[in-house]
Amino acid sequence: MNGPEALDLARDGITTLLVVASPLMLIGLFVGVAIALFQALTQIQEMTLVFVPKIIAIFVSMIVLLPFMAQALGAYMNRITQIIIGG
Repeated sequence: MNGPEALDLARDGITTLLVVASPLMLIGLFVGVAIALFQALTQIQEMTLVFVPKIIAIFVSMIVLLPFMAQALGAYMNRITQIIIGG
């Protein structure tokens, strides 16, 4: 494996990481902003109010998005094994 092939493999890995992780991060961001807006509007300053809805939302979205995440990671693993087999 030469330099450009290694860079392509690293770029593919970073792209796969972003594709797999970004839906969960965006859901956590939107839930956090919604809870912060709710806290600002109602003037409730409870610190633990942010964590429980965010954890529940990320857990539910992880269950829903698990097939997509597994497919993306499996495709990346198949590409890596094809590179390893091809030499």
